[in-house]
Amino acid sequence: MKAVILAGGYGKRLKPLTDEKPKPMIEVLGTPIIEWQIKWLSKHDIKEFIVCVGYMKEHIINHIGSGAKFGVKVGYAVEEEPLGTGGALKNAESLLSGQNDFFMINGDILTNLDPNKLRDGGSSNAIALVPLKSPYGVVEIGGDSKVQRFVEKPSIPDRWINAGVYHFTKEVFSYLPENGNIEVTALPAMARDGKLHATKYEDVFWRSIDSHKDIDEAAREIREESTS
Repeated sequence: MKAVILAGGYGKRLKPLTDEKPKPMIEVLGTPIIEWQIKWLSKHDIKEFIVCVGYMKEHIINHIGSGAKFGVKVGYAVEEEPLGTGGALKNAESLLSGQNDFFMINGDILTNLDPNKLRDGGSSNAIALVPLKSPYGVVEIGGDSKVQRFVEKPSIPDRWINAGVYHFTKEVFSYLPENGNIEVTALPAMARDGKLHATKYEDVFWRSIDSHKDIDEAAREIREESTS
């Protein structure tokens, strides 16, 4: 079973850190995001990887190499120009020949969810969903307008977001653009055709690293997870 890691983006919102290294090489608690991802997926018996690289690709290739030091096998699909998330996967199609199904992971997320729950026997295209969290703390009040309590960034009931973890069959390649983002091209088209399933994950750790604040918050949450 293979997993594709999308690691070719610029990470503009993480400048100036990404002036010197690509986003997947940003460190959280001293470990690059992509290394966290490989170790996480390896724990779930995923041992073969294709990393889609572009911007400052040498940093990733030099650090990960063949994957041997992590006990896995790693190959690379190189983007000579930015292709978007959909185009990047399309560019890796030849490296996935013979694979009936595979996982795909955005290169900027940290999580402990079990990706194998997406497989459903390997026959479906599926997207992992996690609860939407409020970006702000919430104040709960009673009928008498008295403040009852403060809740720090709670999950919003019945609202789910794309976790950036997917299980795809080879059917996905007929939906992919040569250049463009999968979130605005293939996924909506697959949903319209009834080809995309959803798996909800509650009570898991999940964090997308999109800003400098996310790095610090992810570090804090990982420490909390390790001590709980």
